[in-house]
Parts: sequence; C-alpha cells; structure tokens
Amino acid sequence: MTTEITVPMLPESVVDATVSVWHKKVGDAVAPNEHIVDLETDKVMLEVTAQVSGVITSILKNTGSVVKANEVLALITPGELSAAVTTTVAQPESNQNLVQDIASSPAGRRIAAEHNIDLAAITGTGKGGRVTKENVIAAVSSNNADQPAGVAPNEPLALDIAAVTGNEQRVPMSRLRLRIAERLLDVTQNTAMLTTFNEVNLQQVIAIRQRYRDTFEKEYQVKLGFMSFFVRAVVAALKKLPVVNATIDGNDIVYRNYYDIGVAVSTERGLVVPVLRGAADLNMAAIERQIGDYAAKARAGKLALAEMQGGTFTITNGGVFGSLLSTPIINAPQSAILGMHKIQERPVVEEGAIVIRPMMYLALSYDHRLIDGRESVTFLLTIKELLEDPARLLLEV
Repeated sequence: MTTEITVPMLPESVVDATVSVWHKKVGDAVAPNEHIVDLETDKVMLEVTAQVSGVITSILKNTGSVVKANEVLALITPGELSAAVTTTVAQPESNQNLVQDIASSPAGRRIAAEHNIDLAAITGTGKGGRVTKENVIAAVSSNNADQPAGVAPNEPLALDIAAVTGNEQRVPMSRLRLRIAERLLDVTQNTAMLTTFNEVNLQQVIAIRQRYRDTFEKEYQVKLGFMSFFVRAVVAALKKLPVVNATIDGNDIVYRNYYDIGVAVSTERGLVVPVLRGAADLNMAAIERQIGDYAAKARAGKLALAEMQGGTFTITNGGVFGSLLSTPIINAPQSAILGMHKIQERPVVEEGAIVIRPMMYLALSYDHRLIDGRESVTFLLTIKELLEDPARLLLEV
C-alpha cells in the first residue's frame, strides 16, 4: 500500500511554504520518523519526516516548489531497508546528533544533499567547528576539480544562483528575506520613527562579570554575558515608562503590563527575533540560558513560530559585528527597539580628569506618534544609570 508524504499543517498566519531541500531521492529507503525534506516558510524551517518504512517511489514536488498544507510531496511504497539505511538508523544517538549539528545550516544541508557531499568529511570553520554553507561550496568546488578527465563534474550550484551573466549573479531571495524586506519597508512607511542616542560606561558591569564569572558558571552551568544585564535594565526602564512598552491599535493605545523581550539573532537565513516570555520574572541565569538556547535553535533553523510571536520590546546587538553606532528599525507592531553597540575604550571626563573607560553607544528607535522625546530620553538615561551602577538592578531603585 502506497503512503503519501504530505505537507504538515502550517503555523498560524503562514499560507504556504517552499520545498528547500530533499534529503532523500527516488529509490532511497526510509525508516519511520526519518528526516526526508525541509520546507521553508517566511518565518521558520519545517522538517518533514516519514511516517512509515519503505522506499520512495515518487517525488511530486521538486526543490523550489511552492506548496500548501496537506499537498502530497512524495510517495512511499512498502519495502525492506537497504543495508546502508539500516546502518544509519542503528547508529548511536550521539553520532546522529553530531551529523545534525554539522548540517545545521539549511543551505549547507541542501547543497551537500544535491552534490552527494559527506558532511562528516568536511572541516567546519564556523562557531564550534560547525560546517557553514561556504565550507560545503568549497568542498563541491574541490570535488569538481578532482574529477578525472572525461568525467563530468557535479552540476553547478543552481539552487543558489538562478542566473550568472558576466560579473553578475542573480540569486533568488529566501522566503525569510522577502518577509524581512516587507516588514521593514512597512515600518518605515507607516511609523513616525525617530532615534535618540546615549552612551554608557560599562566598567562596573565588566568588573562584576570578571569577579563572579567562574562562580556564576559553576552554579548555573551557563556563562554570564552582557545581555542579561541589558534585559534586566530594559525591564526596569519599561516599568518606569510604560508608554515605551505600549502599542498603537487603530485609535487606541494598548498598555501592556507584561514584559516579553525580543532578542534579535542573526542567522544565515536572516535576522530572527525569539522572545523571552515574562522577562520580569527571570533571573540572570535563566535569561542567559534561554538566550543561548534560542541562538542555537535559530542558527540550526529549529525555532518554532510560537517562540518568535508576540514581544513587547526588542533588543538588537550590532556590537557583536563591530558596529559602533546605528539606528535600528522598530520591530512592528512594537513601538521601540534598543540598539546595543561595540564596547570601546574611550577617553571620558570624570570629576575634571580625563580617564579611559569601556564605553558603549546606545540607540533607541521609537514611534514618535506614541512616544515623545522626553520619554525616549528618560528611557535611555534610566538604562544608562542602571548599568553604570548595577546594584540598582538588585535593589530596584
């Protein structure tokens, strides 16, 4: 009896998806719950698995096809697993996880699958030894160069380059990138966005991190970063200035008495913003742990839509890429966003003397229809004061 592999029910507000990469081809054997194909939406990546064992006899939707919920992707006919598949299924779980970690980039997995590249044989240059898309492309190029005379090389990377003319290449935008472009354009056209700036001396924060870093990590099994300080300071500032946590709905202002803080994470697919729910009730260890988990899931394309929905305020950190100053764009329908930047030692004046301090520029972009200059300046000043005297975060003063 033939079994259909269908598009699963798509997340709420997602109309369709694009077939990103097939991990199996016609004639391949599959086992129950084995990962078969990736679907890309404008928000998340979806992994489709086999429900039964058998052999793939037909693939009905090729890479790049746009599909909707319940459409048939492929057909499975009952049959025995090949020795190779049986070996793969029987591998220890740790090995399986290693392969998934290596292939965490959807683009990298897609290229490797289409060019029969063994990901385990590639030396990764990404964070933690992770194999990047560039590593896979280099492996494909090397494989083509090593082909003996008379043997046709692998097909060019047509999945990433739709057309190459002279010194130009035309690359189709991913679903996520299209969605990002649409949202950012909408924000710039439909809000009265303005940005105000300040700078903060992080000497006390750095001193605390250096003093308690080892103890904190031993106690909570997570590193003490800067983001937990900023999240706590943002929540305190939002409590002091509720309008910054509010949003416009038609002719009404909706004041929100909860603090769900979005933290922007950069991935190969684009920028995503997972949300720390109830940030006011999280201690610093919980904040650091959840941000770390979200970052790992985002870069592996494993974030669930529910983890990115909502949010009352967003923090973005361009400083990790070396940005000294920028004007972040509001994450609609929120009304404001805080931009962190590079920590840089600069000369400042303290009590009439010039001293060197680790300084960071802060930027608050806000919707001027709702938030006035007084509130925006006071908001940034509150964050500055809390971070320059972190004891106030504990005392809540």
